Amino acid sequence: MPERASNPFEGVTDFFSELNRMRELGAHGREHGHEARDRTHATAWVPATDIFARDGDLVIRIEVAGLDPEDIEITFTQGALTVSGQRRTELGTDGDDSFYLRERFHGAFRRAIALPTDTGEDQISAEFENGLVEITVKGGASAGEPRRIALQNRSSAATTRSLR
Repeated sequence: MPERASNPFEGVTDFFSELNRMRELGAHGREHGHEARDRTHATAWVPATDIFARDGDLVIRIEVAGLDPEDIEITFTQGALTVSGQRRTELGTDGDDSFYLRERFHGAFRRAIALPTDTGEDQISAEFENGLVEITVKGGASAGEPRRIALQNRSSAATTRSLR
């Protein structure tokens, strides 16, 4: 059996999948003809994101159709890469528009991604093309394997429990 490649985002991607599932349930779980105007945390917009390895580099692609690069902010601090921004809409703001279906999300978004601990700011570059942000972390996918930490037993004697 071939050895599986290490994925530094294994738990993170499962977490985001579950968030996306909950958002879908919140957005479409109730039966009603019109979408409510007020958004909640369950229906907030979270841009679709792909994280993959390319030649030892970590590549993060975030789909932000309809945004200008000026509407997107990318920051890096204490090992966390944060992509945030806002999709604006003029539809429905004056009360004249009555939606029958509204699937294009708008409003503010924020996406935080933990990077390998030894990542430096100089390793990160970002590009925008046709509604797609591509962030490359040089060498980010070639992070070392996890190291096992020895657990020392400092107990003086084994403990036992009995039922009375």
